[in-house]
Amino acid sequence: MNTLKTTLLAFFLSFTLSLLAQTPATEIRAIWLTTNWRLDWPVHGKTVAEQKMELNLMLDELKALNFNTVFFQTRAQGKVFYRSRIEPMSPYFNQNDNFDPLLYAIEQCHKRGLECHAWIVVYPGEKVKKNKYKPSHYKAVNGIWHLDPGNPETRKYIVSIVNEIIENYDVDGIQLDYLRYPNNTQKFPDEDTYLKYGKSMNLFDWRRDNINKLASAVYDSVKSKKKWVQVSSSTLGRYQILPHINSNDSWTARDIVFQDAAYWLKNGKHDILFPMMYYQDQYFYPYLDDWIKNSYGRIVVPGLGVYQMLPNEKDWDLNEITLQMNYTRHENICGQAYFRTRNVLDNVKGVKDFIHQFYARPAKLPPLTWLDNTKPATPINLRVYKNEQGQMNIEWESPDKDKQLTYNLYISSKDSIDTSDSRDILAVGIRENKYTFEINEGDFGFYYSVTASDRYHNESAPCISAFFSHSKDLK
Repeated sequence: MNTLKTTLLAFFLSFTLSLLAQTPATEIRAIWLTTNWRLDWPVHGKTVAEQKMELNLMLDELKALNFNTVFFQTRAQGKVFYRSRIEPMSPYFNQNDNFDPLLYAIEQCHKRGLECHAWIVVYPGEKVKKNKYKPSHYKAVNGIWHLDPGNPETRKYIVSIVNEIIENYDVDGIQLDYLRYPNNTQKFPDEDTYLKYGKSMNLFDWRRDNINKLASAVYDSVKSKKKWVQVSSSTLGRYQILPHINSNDSWTARDIVFQDAAYWLKNGKHDILFPMMYYQDQYFYPYLDDWIKNSYGRIVVPGLGVYQMLPNEKDWDLNEITLQMNYTRHENICGQAYFRTRNVLDNVKGVKDFIHQFYARPAKLPPLTWLDNTKPATPINLRVYKNEQGQMNIEWESPDKDKQLTYNLYISSKDSIDTSDSRDILAVGIRENKYTFEINEGDFGFYYSVTASDRYHNESAPCISAFFSHSKDLK
């Protein structure tokens, strides 16, 4: 074990228990749900009803683990996982039952208080096949069709796909994946495009500018239609060369694949970044710190490589992931994201068990104050009672029926509610004006309160608390 890892392990073990007791009230807890290649969902050979049940069970588990954000893979290899007029539906879903996977995923996520972001693989497409025509804005790269970032038609095409999703689906975010040139950029066949559109720019600067233009075009188009929809990217984990770590680094976002994501943050063309920090030791901590330094007031959340614990990958020990999770908490980073869903739910090397402790309480999402910082009005007319089925029932009225609001429910032994204390949070992301659960009976009582949150995650003040006695003798 190297010195850095030994130091981190000793340090984090010393405060892990206290850290778990201080679960943040606000934290992004995201996970990638892969549909391409059926990696997470759906299983081959299932009926639509069985596919729906399978997804429901996965989302139930994520909700029970107190996740709050799902990246649902919506486009990959030039195929989509929704009803599109632009691109064909993925063959992984039954084409004959009018099933819309994205629509169903959104509905089921929202039902459970989870946000659903449409995860789009941008430039890589399907395999090259003989005698199959492709327009000039496609390039064949290592047997794969790849949209040419330097061709203006590519920008129009990708923006049209994003617009189709935004206009037809109630997604909470658009996440762009592979918003970059392919790995072997030196051999990308864009000589003709560069001669036509490069003007007097250096080739590498021009390529970087092409990616920047698409990031800006997507952001501007999304915000012109639904300002609250978050635009994010899952970028390479290493932004730029850090000479004190590796002066010959050949795998950085900005310089190797022309993905200048800090530029997008600086110029207000992204809301969040989820860099894929699928590394250990000196390739994780210093590079994550570098992303945070270059966040320009926007949100950066590291993607954690749970899949690296698989024996056929890097066979990491569990503590590689838990150290990284603890580091994000210690450094007050806004949350964590995990690749991928099945690896977590399969409890690879006990990771689900640790997450269950780490996310001991539900968490709200951080407000997008650069988009809107106006708090909604406070809910009114809170009622707490036992219904005819003997369940606890909490109801309230919306403060603004013209706004799309979600609600956060609080519980406390005191009549004052602390919305910044996770121990007071009972539930988040509620989309109805009521909440029902089984009553724990005894000679005790609690105060309950509710807040409203808008689509930008701005939270209202809590309403006046209502006391409820849990005595079994209460009728």
